[in-house]
Amino acid sequence: MLKTVLTAIFLALVPSIPASVPASVPASVDAYVERYRAATGLPGVTVAITKQDRVIHTRGYGRTATGEPVTADTPLAVASVSKSFTALAVLQLADKGKVALDQPVRRYLPEFKMADPRAAKITIRQLLDQTSGMADSAFHEKSSTQPRTLQGAVARLRTAGLAADPGTAFNYHNTNYQVAARLVEVVSGRPFAAYLDAHVFQPLGMRDSTTIDTDRDLPGSARGHLYVLGQAIAVPEPTGFGNGSGGVLSTANDMARWLIAQNTGLRGLLSPRAVREMRTPSKPNDEYALGWEIGKTERGTPVLEHGGDLFTSTAHQLLMPASGYGVAVMANTGLAFADAHTLMRGIVAIIEGGTPQAPSGRPSLLTDALFALLTLVTIGLAVRGTARARQWAARRSGWQLWRLAPYLVPLALCATIAPIHRLLARGRDISWVQLVYLYPTFMAWLLTAAAAGLTVVAARLWRAVRPRRLKRASA
Repeated sequence: MLKTVLTAIFLALVPSIPASVPASVPASVDAYVERYRAATGLPGVTVAITKQDRVIHTRGYGRTATGEPVTADTPLAVASVSKSFTALAVLQLADKGKVALDQPVRRYLPEFKMADPRAAKITIRQLLDQTSGMADSAFHEKSSTQPRTLQGAVARLRTAGLAADPGTAFNYHNTNYQVAARLVEVVSGRPFAAYLDAHVFQPLGMRDSTTIDTDRDLPGSARGHLYVLGQAIAVPEPTGFGNGSGGVLSTANDMARWLIAQNTGLRGLLSPRAVREMRTPSKPNDEYALGWEIGKTERGTPVLEHGGDLFTSTAHQLLMPASGYGVAVMANTGLAFADAHTLMRGIVAIIEGGTPQAPSGRPSLLTDALFALLTLVTIGLAVRGTARARQWAARRSGWQLWRLAPYLVPLALCATIAPIHRLLARGRDISWVQLVYLYPTFMAWLLTAAAAGLTVVAARLWRAVRPRRLKRASA
């Protein structure tokens, strides 16, 4: 206990320690981020850079969705970066002998039941390294009814199946980490948010960090944006559940403390053996460990990292064990734009003595303009087609009404676009509303085309049928 308290006191004081690092790194990062924001229109972002046990730079840029300045103490969503926090919580329980990573989840969490009998063999480790056999292709976790608690997230699996035998295939699936977080709740006897606060956030001095359940719990500072026609539009996050898999909110200053703890061995939080286990991948995937991905920079430097995406915000964290650097970036724009991930690459390039790629304008601007033009043209054609419905009906006999079928194609596409997207995305699940967040101008055009086609069909059918009804009535 004393060791934990001393660790907490030390880390709380870390930001005041001057870093013996050239001032050119913070200055270069500031200049790069501001150039990027000017070129792309990115509304707000926070950055944390550390080296070993020192803070090199923490800063916020721009504004939140509610118009407040973004600072180093502004809480933003870290999305799937949350998985590294959940993995740490589970490994803490393993360190204390309360769970064993290679034992079945059901041994500690009896409520974890699935329709597939193979689920009884899923181990805790397989949840954390995403080899449980659960996958979006077998369970549509985003498009199904969303739970409001971790208990509900586990309960909805009772009718779910598996995509593969446990331990045989890697499938990135948020539900793995929701089950893991519920395991922490049951084994520790306290809510997951309370556990993280007591065993992770408080010991590290992360005073402004927490974890939430659903989109409804996002504070104004953590809400994000979509880009439409080159303009950032503040929008609410679509309905979704994320605790355990993507619910952590944090600040640049707090993430600096987290990065320092990671780069100094998580002293007081986790044993060295457990730290090694957390960062070591196993078969069948050698690039995903327990809440961390194993990768390399563009220059080939080994790194530990994890990205995170909501539909209105993105985040990325990265550790460079050899040099002791750590970087975290959080941006208030969604996964369709990858701002946090792009900025991370540029910042790492600066740290490694290189030059980040020059930021360019939004490549989606031309696409947005095209679909906006198509939408206007579609509306015009619909008005024209409806106005000429009488002439059309006069030239067509009843058996030729099949010619109206092409007008209903956009409506059919609206009804089937989510399954089509799942197929193209190799099974990754998405809801219809979430597609609007991914492709706003395309979906606006598609909805307009569906409504326009239906309107033209209705008008022409009415004009085709009405004279016959009048003729029968007069007879």
